[in-house]
Amino acid sequence: MTVTLERVSSRLPHGFEDLKADARADGHRHLVRLAAELEQSPTIFHAIFAGYVDGRLAGIGAMTDEPALTLGSAWRMRRLYVHRDFRRLGVARTIVMALLQEAIGNVSTVTVHAGNDGASQFWEAIGFRSVAGKAWSHEGPTSGAILCA
Repeated sequence: MTVTLERVSSRLPHGFEDLKADARADGHRHLVRLAAELEQSPTIFHAIFAGYVDGRLAGIGAMTDEPALTLGSAWRMRRLYVHRDFRRLGVARTIVMALLQEAIGNVSTVTVHAGNDGASQFWEAIGFRSVAGKAWSHEGPTSGAILCA
């Protein structure tokens, strides 16, 4: 199974409503926020990637500036969601790696906020480290080491 990527610019990808409905049914509202943010402030995004499996939108993820105060330059990976029918197929990893490529040379740190234990395990498996006392739960450098994890 191959995951193909598409860069999202000013319009949400075909199939987004189905993906958003799956997220809501799974207890997540962050795709509702993604749609509103893209409509109201599209320039906040450094990148948004949609992942497809067999032509069907399987997942999406985005990158913005880290909203909290940081010592160095940092971007926040956010609004990452994979449809329940496509989990454990490499969709999230493919989207994340594309977003990390965008960060290389632009910032020293990429942050994420894992909303649950499963998300924490995912981030740690790809090389992010857990942090305490910050506005984010995990961070990773924008180096080749994390991209190969």
